[in-house]
Amino acid sequence: MVMRVVSDAVNAELANLCHTFRELNSGHLATYIPPLAQADPADFGLALASADGHRYQAGEADRLFTIQSVSKPFVLALALSELGAAEVFRRVGAEPSGEPFNAISLDPESGRPANPMINAGAIATTALVPAAGAERRFSRILETLGRFAGRALDVDEEVYRAEAATGDRNIALAHLMRAAGSLTGDPSDALDVYFRQCAIRVDAVDLAVMAATLANGGVNPVTGERVVPEPVTVQVLAVMATCGMYDGSGDWLLRVGLPAKSGVSGGLVAISPGRSGLGSYSPLLDAAGNPVRPVAALAALSQELGLHLMRRPPPGPPSVVEPGAGDGPGGAAWCRAEGETSPGDLPTWVAARGELDFTAAERLAYALAERLTEVGHGPAVVDLVQVTAVDAAAERLIGGVLERLTAMGHRIGFVGDAAAPFRSRGVVLGSRSAAVEWSRLPS
Repeated sequence: MVMRVVSDAVNAELANLCHTFRELNSGHLATYIPPLAQADPADFGLALASADGHRYQAGEADRLFTIQSVSKPFVLALALSELGAAEVFRRVGAEPSGEPFNAISLDPESGRPANPMINAGAIATTALVPAAGAERRFSRILETLGRFAGRALDVDEEVYRAEAATGDRNIALAHLMRAAGSLTGDPSDALDVYFRQCAIRVDAVDLAVMAATLANGGVNPVTGERVVPEPVTVQVLAVMATCGMYDGSGDWLLRVGLPAKSGVSGGLVAISPGRSGLGSYSPLLDAAGNPVRPVAALAALSQELGLHLMRRPPPGPPSVVEPGAGDGPGGAAWCRAEGETSPGDLPTWVAARGELDFTAAERLAYALAERLTEVGHGPAVVDLVQVTAVDAAAERLIGGVLERLTAMGHRIGFVGDAAAPFRSRGVVLGSRSAAVEWSRLPS
């Protein structure tokens, strides 16, 4: 019950974003693949997965849809893992095309596609995945995307058939690349695998976990499995940052500042390296083929949480520290308390140091919830003596967690100047010694 407090607080933040941006009704459904035109235009789901493996969601985050172009960075990761960057980028470029996703963007001399995020480059990248035939190639892709998501995925056969029946432009691109020498093998085999790849079914939570796996250096934070090597994730994120949002990539990087990839079914992933992965779904698209509501919501979320890549990161050591008798200048208080009382009389204790942003606040909140789960309704002390700053997102998250904990009957005390914003949520104490005395008071 206590552990749900943190997830409830983060879910509430996502729900607020869903509520705010659900009213955006501009844009259009993708109609050139007939089943996509049947999507409910009102659907909107948001999900976040942290590098620690915690998952959050709001709205229609569990609505299944086909992954479409959001598959591209993950297939690129597979190809890079197998062949290395030199071979992959010999066949596919890494430059922004500045053109729509389905443009004929091929080098006039080599026939090489501009980058792996446009359709031509994605078809070529899919064809590079080593396998004994098209069927085995797709099996490897499906398995790899499932490892990124942390569960077995499947294919929407209706969408696959529609993709194959209406994919004239992709068929033309494949044959142009074959004629130019940039696509090896049978174009029909490459296209069949690509159409199936785009028809893999996911939901927004799957996308968040897949994105978090890239954020976590290639290790799925939910399953603990290493899916791709860490250097591969660096290469993939670089391509996503410059090319992932098609001809809107520059504006996205300027305003939002996160590697991202969108798809015409309404999916969108964004990655905050080392922190979290974001997944979203809403089928209304803008002129560039990017989903309207997710683009607006993730732009707001990046601003609120300070996620822009070019933003100065908080300096210093890890934000959440283990309790210890000698910690900091007030350590003597904990030593005296330990010498005078039995261990069971000491307060539940968590501490942080440095600057607290959203990610650090989430870790601190989970540390507190874990300790409360162990000790029940006894008093708890949050030691912020060594915290130098608390940003607005961290203050909001910690405040939401404290509100829920106090409503459940928990007594929370704070130490440190950084505790000032939380006076209304608990007791702010002048020193660690005072915290020890406060914890001994009867409830």
